[in-house]
Amino acid sequence: MDPSVPPVAPEETEEDIEVLNAIITNPNWLAAPLVVALKPILNAAGLERVVVSSYQAVSGTGTAAVEELLTQSRGYLDGREPEPAVYPQPIAFNVLPHIDTFDESGYTGEERKVAAECRKMLGIPDLPVSATCVRVPVVQAHSASVHIETRDKLSAQHVRELLMAAPGVILQDEPMHGVYPLPRDATGSDEVFVGRIREDTSHPRGIAMWVVSDNLRKGAATNAVQIAESLVTKGWL
Repeated sequence: MDPSVPPVAPEETEEDIEVLNAIITNPNWLAAPLVVALKPILNAAGLERVVVSSYQAVSGTGTAAVEELLTQSRGYLDGREPEPAVYPQPIAFNVLPHIDTFDESGYTGEERKVAAECRKMLGIPDLPVSATCVRVPVVQAHSASVHIETRDKLSAQHVRELLMAAPGVILQDEPMHGVYPLPRDATGSDEVFVGRIREDTSHPRGIAMWVVSDNLRKGAATNAVQIAESLVTKGWL
């Protein structure tokens, strides 16, 4: 959260690595894939507002949370009431709108981090970003419903073309045929999967889309490796 140290998603913000003095930060595991999907749209039409609702896997909390989900699920199916330990409420067959601690505004630390890091990586310090981060009973891969308002009007087809050409993005956008990003399919992959792209009928310059990525890979380990690769290949070490 230090304003002098930008987090880096190398597909879109590699240039930030060169100007850093000593510290390079790996972004929040939701902010990194979001920026990979948003930066091509920003470059083409500008951004005026971002609203994101996340559906985050339990592996983001660690192995104890994964075991708690599996244990609670078995117990629930056997007729036993789940006993929460890692989370404040049972996670099996449930959805928790609670990641990190709440502040006086009603936002959580996770939601504040997503907003702050997106602003820094996109290079728009005053960009309005509102996040609602939710824990869901999925083992691996975070999902997000993203609604954006652009400065200039973009069609859904133009957004598809931008993302089809974007580094690190895989477009899966044939919902009529059941083709859209899924956590199961994204698990074990380094790319950011984007689909359900459509023009937001509630705003004349609105775009809605669905973004999924493996939180342990692109959201963490893969992004760190990419930063190291940039340091080596660009001679910045």
